[in-house]
Amino acid sequence: MTVTSFTVGRLTCHALEGGLQHLDGGAMFGVVPKPLWEKRIPADARNRIPLALRCLLVEHDDGLLLIDTGLGNKENDKFREIYGVENAGADGRTRLEDALAELGHTPADVRWVINTHLHFDHAGGNTWCTPRGDIERSFPRARYVVQAGDLEFARGRNERTTASYLPHNFETVDFDLISGEHEVLPGIRCIPTPGHVPYHQSVLVQSGGETACFLADLVPTSAHLPLPWIMGYDVEPLVTLETRRRLYPRAEAEGWRLVFEHDASVVMGRLAKQDKGFGLVDAKPPG
Repeated sequence: MTVTSFTVGRLTCHALEGGLQHLDGGAMFGVVPKPLWEKRIPADARNRIPLALRCLLVEHDDGLLLIDTGLGNKENDKFREIYGVENAGADGRTRLEDALAELGHTPADVRWVINTHLHFDHAGGNTWCTPRGDIERSFPRARYVVQAGDLEFARGRNERTTASYLPHNFETVDFDLISGEHEVLPGIRCIPTPGHVPYHQSVLVQSGGETACFLADLVPTSAHLPLPWIMGYDVEPLVTLETRRRLYPRAEAEGWRLVFEHDASVVMGRLAKQDKGFGLVDAKPPG
């Protein structure tokens, strides 16, 4: 299944399956020992675990809004083999475009794109490589939104960040830059959730007293819900921990539906208090 549809108040939302990547399980779980994490997500022979490239499409009065854009089609065979990328779609595009087509839409129908941050697996689909070999915007009629701080951070790459921030995913895009918490459209609110990178943001979709939160890399999979289960990729892991500590009680109290970008088996769920913190209930698989 490439689409999981649900409603938030009067807003219709679609979780779009943009393919898979396979990353090292140890890197994905940081200091958590393998005997613990592999009970939740088993690794392959190369110690890699499957990770979704899930995006969220919102049908809004101001036009279709897409949160994150997957990995795109621009990377070479060596890159795709290293990261275990499986996202090829029809006509040289990706499974993200296939999922849009399943709903009767084309990339030109998208009016807004929000990037939670500019890592290649979240913003790689901002642009695409045409059959002629040109790099063009994937969504030619859309306004692209990102935190100003993350664009600056992406451009100031260093030895630690250079592999994740690839210029062809963002340098040709004319962004609407925001700073801090910001309502992009009525009911669509970006909230700072730093830690993975300093200017990471999550996105709230709110209508009729209901809320869905697209977590992105604050909590990449449902297996990462325990506070200290933090990716080795996070540049500020202790900040991630405190961001989660602040967000979880509000999400539980207000009944948020949490949407996981990278969980290959769980699209979304809600938090419930448990003896050792918070656990997931009402988990929904893809489809």
